Amino acid sequence: MSRVILYTGKGGVGKTSAAASTGLRCADRGLRTIVVSTDPAHSLSDSLDLDVGPEPKQLAPNFWAQEIDVLYQMKKHWRNVQEYLASLLSWRGLDEVIADEVAVIPGMDELASLLQIIHLQDSGEFDVVIVDMAPTAETLRFLAFPEAANWYLQRIFPVQRQALRLARPLLRNVTDMPLPDDSVFAGLSELMQDLNRMHGVLADPDISSVRIVLNPDKMVIKEAQRTLTYVSLYAFPMDAVICNRVIPEEVTDPYFAEWKRSQAENLELVQQAFSPIPLFQVPMFSREVVGIDMLRRAAEAAFGDQDPSQVFYRGRFYDVTKANGT
Repeated sequence: MSRVILYTGKGGVGKTSAAASTGLRCADRGLRTIVVSTDPAHSLSDSLDLDVGPEPKQLAPNFWAQEIDVLYQMKKHWRNVQEYLASLLSWRGLDEVIADEVAVIPGMDELASLLQIIHLQDSGEFDVVIVDMAPTAETLRFLAFPEAANWYLQRIFPVQRQALRLARPLLRNVTDMPLPDDSVFAGLSELMQDLNRMHGVLADPDISSVRIVLNPDKMVIKEAQRTLTYVSLYAFPMDAVICNRVIPEEVTDPYFAEWKRSQAENLELVQQAFSPIPLFQVPMFSREVVGIDMLRRAAEAAFGDQDPSQVFYRGRFYDVTKANGT
């Protein structure tokens, strides 16, 4: 079964670079690896300095990349549901072209991403699936989706399907409103079962782990701590922290002296906040980390001779419980 590694963090910390560099390092070690971007504002193509499309594309030996396109994924995996929603919106008088767009309801980007992850894992074509996730706030919605879908599938969905099956003959006599047929419900049921299975995959510490990317800046570290709490809430394992853009010791220009002092203090804060989860540091390079060569340098600096696909830490960092209604 494929190893799944999810990279998240505050926007602008170098999350995409961390995911791409890890993917290239795994591929160089002979592992069939794919890096998947689920961020609606894709930057994986920019990071690799190569064209990445909505389907897996091989860019180097053992290395593939993909940028999730929600409209493309909807048409591929959820056509019946989208067509029904579009017809319902058109019936309400919405322009047909706009109806197609609006039929992508909130949460579809997370849903499409989850489905693609499980499809890639089930395919058996890859040893490692690395996910470049959206910034932290979007990630939290992403992580909550399987749990919510499972609740809906068990409690609400069967009632709605049975009620509509009984009412459909009557409704067709009194309204011309489009009604979902069994193929729509079958599609929804299959997708929700996939989501339920996905939660099991993401919560399995032998398969999946979350890695937080941050910079040695106090505001970024505080958000990373909140992310760790939410990751623990959904019982997803976390095995590493990647600290990006650390000013190297060999930089002695007086201009950077205060920055280096501040970073040293903040790195201590990171150690205190996340220990015993391993911390990997990536230096601030003298040039932009763009393109395969620079990404390989970043991975070498972070992981050295270690296999970046291994599980670096096992165990629950926090247990979240309810006490006195809080």
